[in-house]
Amino acid sequence: MGCAPDVTEATTSKPEGGAPRPWRDLGLRGASAAVLIPIAVFGIWSGGVVWDVLVGVAVVLLSWEWARFCKISIWRWPGLLMPAISLVVMLLAAFGPPLAALGLLAVGTLVLFLLQRQGDIWPAAGLFYIGLVGFSLVLLRGEDHAGLLNTLFLVLIVWASDTGAYMAGRALGGPKLAPAISPGKTWSGAAGGLIAATLIGTGAAALLAPGGASRAAAIAAMLGVMSQAGDLLESAIKRRFGLKDSSSLIPGHGGMLDRLDGVMAAAPMATALALLAGRGMPLWH
Repeated sequence: MGCAPDVTEATTSKPEGGAPRPWRDLGLRGASAAVLIPIAVFGIWSGGVVWDVLVGVAVVLLSWEWARFCKISIWRWPGLLMPAISLVVMLLAAFGPPLAALGLLAVGTLVLFLLQRQGDIWPAAGLFYIGLVGFSLVLLRGEDHAGLLNTLFLVLIVWASDTGAYMAGRALGGPKLAPAISPGKTWSGAAGGLIAATLIGTGAAALLAPGGASRAAAIAAMLGVMSQAGDLLESAIKRRFGLKDSSSLIPGHGGMLDRLDGVMAAAPMATALALLAGRGMPLWH
């Protein structure tokens, strides 16, 4: 499968004859966040059908963006399997046996791989990744109060990680974290994101359900690392396909994959930790 020419992600913009402007997109990013954050908080707080529908819309849009990478359509066979199976996996996670949902995801991933010409793994990889994210977010939120706390905890950590990395990286600059994958990311940004995720996660746990501060800090740090790993993974995928953004759906952010990359990587770990903690318990207890 052919790819478009590679596109380098820039950290700053330098107008002709002027100095770099590292904060030039801050206003647009802030405006988009002002719209998206209330929608996300409303969905998390409401739970139930509202949350399931919100996650379902995200799953369809994520599938559409991934299919664009692969130069296939989610409205035609076999690309249709990406959103269709992911949505059924979500429904099984919400109303049926979780193991059946994972079994369907595994079978669907294999079928989509076998249907692709020349052994192209990318559509199947997208189905597995996006389906697992939908499964995790629905199962994590659940119907009880602990699900609300766990989902808020996850989202606050990812937001803190993204914001801390953005602010520290733009303000401090310095050595690149992974220049071959994402030239815009720095070690200072990674450190800022990790510190912010740990502090916000620890504080959020103390406010939401006090107890287990050291465990909350450790889990917040792990989820912060996973969030940044998801960011790097998405950058590597975009570089593989020669794209700067996954789409232009969200002004200042790019697409859904650009905006949700941290959540996508951290959600499965948060869900596993919540299952280990036990039903009705915050995952940091």
